[in-house]
Amino acid sequence: MKGLADEPNYSVALLEGATALSDVVENHIYEQTLAEKNAFFVADLGVLMRQHVRWRTHMPQMRPFYAVQANSSLAVIEILAALGTGFICTSKYELELVQGYGVPSEDIIYSGVCKQLSQIKYAAKNGIDFLVCDNEAELRKIARCHPCAKLLLQVATETSSEGDEMGMSFGSKLKDCRHLLESAKEQGLQVVGVRFHIPSSCDDPQAYSHAVSDARCVFDMGEDIGFSMTILDIGGGFNGSETQLKQINSAVRPLLDLYFPASSGVSIMAEPGSYYVSSSFTLAVNIIAKEVGARDLHGNLNEPSPNDEPEFLYYMNDGVYGSFTSKLADNVIPAPALPKSGVSEEPVFASSLWGPSGDELDQVVDQCLLPELSVGDWLIFNNAGAYSLGPPSTFTDSPRPPVYYTISTGDW
Repeated sequence: MKGLADEPNYSVALLEGATALSDVVENHIYEQTLAEKNAFFVADLGVLMRQHVRWRTHMPQMRPFYAVQANSSLAVIEILAALGTGFICTSKYELELVQGYGVPSEDIIYSGVCKQLSQIKYAAKNGIDFLVCDNEAELRKIARCHPCAKLLLQVATETSSEGDEMGMSFGSKLKDCRHLLESAKEQGLQVVGVRFHIPSSCDDPQAYSHAVSDARCVFDMGEDIGFSMTILDIGGGFNGSETQLKQINSAVRPLLDLYFPASSGVSIMAEPGSYYVSSSFTLAVNIIAKEVGARDLHGNLNEPSPNDEPEFLYYMNDGVYGSFTSKLADNVIPAPALPKSGVSEEPVFASSLWGPSGDELDQVVDQCLLPELSVGDWLIFNNAGAYSLGPPSTFTDSPRPPVYYTISTGDW
């Protein structure tokens, strides 16, 4: 394994021969065990490239615009920029980051539900003209601070998954779109397309079909009012699986061919975020404290008696105010694995995993089965790249874990 200098901000380790990503994780665990036992990430940059190839294979009609909020690691931004993706940014920090890698302003869309006036002005000053909007208050701010903006109207979507309400969180309802378009026209703004978003929690690919049909209605309204509508953004919600890509493509493609054929001149785009980075990153954390108890009939944890089955509470050196922040949005964190050096045939016990804060919200994994661990042991979280490496957190003074980048000689 050689160190390959990439740029002053980070380096990439070149994996040669039979060296696997798990070997890299084990090596860094050994180094950290001799040092401060800090949490850390290991990233396989080859996964990013393979995911991009998979996207181009199964979604050839749609140009990917990477959602930066999913993971703003420098290497991720640089590689995806080199691969020719566009970028969806929700803050000035993200806009500056992407532009720092030479991404043209026409390949950047400034999204976000409620934009600060200062950040709209920053977008105007730096030639970032594509903005997303879904209400009259935003229209007025944009008209005031960025009158030359090119707007994508965010349309609310109805998902058919039982109990799934996320699709209705943001966006203008279809019945309100004409009023918004007329308001934009009155204020001298230019609406150039439609954006919708299907949440990743929706497992019905047909939801995309319904949303494409609604988008066609909004296109017709806009063109009737006098706008030149040329962009359809089908949003995110891609979980990274090839099966899901195929399902979405087979559901959407017939309607795209019907409503937005190539001859229409409409550009189709999508916003894969987690799709690119989730499986690219592995997180290793260290156990810093433990408690043992037993559940009573009411679910309360008490001191165990000799006949009770123990339940363990483990406290880790990273939590929901750090790399597991997605837990605060009700995302389920999968149970971790043990390092290869820690795999054993020992009995397993009910366990829960907590961050270091002691806060009742800092529960990372509610329930899982693990052998009894000791303080100083390590746990491995695979598929840890999404919503774990954003801007420095305001919730904690601790620096975010370092990232050790790798790539195989084949991918290189």
